[in-house]
Amino acid sequence: MAHRHKAKIEKLFEHPISTNIDVRKLFSALEHYGCTVEHTKHNKAKIIYKEKEITLPLPHSDHLNKDSVVALRHFLESIGLTPDSLA
Repeated sequence: MAHRHKAKIEKLFEHPISTNIDVRKLFSALEHYGCTVEHTKHNKAKIIYKEKEITLPLPHSDHLNKDSVVALRHFLESIGLTPDSLA
C-alpha cells in the first residue's frame, strides 16, 4: 500500500507536469505521509503539515490542473516531502 502512496507523490514531480492525478487518491497519500487535508465550504482543500499549509481549489473533475500541481509540488518541497525523501 505504501508503494501506491509513494507513486502518487512521485507523479506530482514528473516532467512534463502530469494533469492525470486523481485528487482523492492523492489526498489519501498525503494523509499517509502525515498531512491533514480539510475541505472548506468554498470548494477548496486546505493541506496542513505541522505549521505550514496550502489551500488549493478543488477541481470540478477528479484531476488537478497544472497550476495546482506546481503549487503543491513547491509546498511539498518546502516541507521536505519529495520522492527522494520517501521510504
